[in-house]
Amino acid sequence: MFDYLIGLVVLALLGIIINAIKILREYERGVIFQLGRFWKVKGPGLIIVIPIIQQMERVDLRVIVMDVPTQDVISKDNVSVKVNAVVYFRVIDPEKAIIQVERYLEAISQLAQTTLRSVLGQHELDDMLSERDALNHDIQAILDRQTDAWGIKVANVEIKHVDLNENMIRAIAAQAEAERQRRAKVIHATGEKQAAAELVEAARTLAAEPNAIQLRYLQTLTEIAGEQSSTIVFPVDLVEKVKTALT
Repeated sequence: MFDYLIGLVVLALLGIIINAIKILREYERGVIFQLGRFWKVKGPGLIIVIPIIQQMERVDLRVIVMDVPTQDVISKDNVSVKVNAVVYFRVIDPEKAIIQVERYLEAISQLAQTTLRSVLGQHELDDMLSERDALNHDIQAILDRQTDAWGIKVANVEIKHVDLNENMIRAIAAQAEAERQRRAKVIHATGEKQAAAELVEAARTLAAEPNAIQLRYLQTLTEIAGEQSSTIVFPVDLVEKVKTALT
């Protein structure tokens, strides 16, 4: 009977020792509470936690990638869109992450959702589609500022998708087509304007030199001769003027 009791005691001690030994990886820290009060942060490596007297909470220090669920957002110009994003963050102060907020992962998820709706709701649809870098920075700055008290650093925020309904997609396509047509008309009008200016300049040059007009007339007749016309009549006075111009 005595040997049996000794065996139970030895097993109990072994169980207590095994339960007291904790191994923390390089990216983990243990927040130790002693009789309910914060004591210290330990790790990485082998640490001892006294059963009953001490309790430990593990904290992962690696960068965490969190998907923000799709949110319904109404833009500043009253367009309804669905937006989702991804948040990159890490714990830099394990003590604050455990003590200052309950379930910091859930807290950051909820905060990211509300911040995403709030920031995007202050911008028009065109900004959401063309100014994503600026919007990402604004959301990241707000999240980082608010999570600083929790010992968490928000490194980056990326808006992944901005989904539009079919009517809005068709409207944007029509707008893009109208813009392309406008640019084409502007380019065509600019070309006509430049051509007109060159013609005016050419007319001034020809008007300043009468002989040039005669030579131009002769060139035109030469071009006509290249066509299917078989007979060209030259005015006598034109021939004399051309001879004079050439001499």
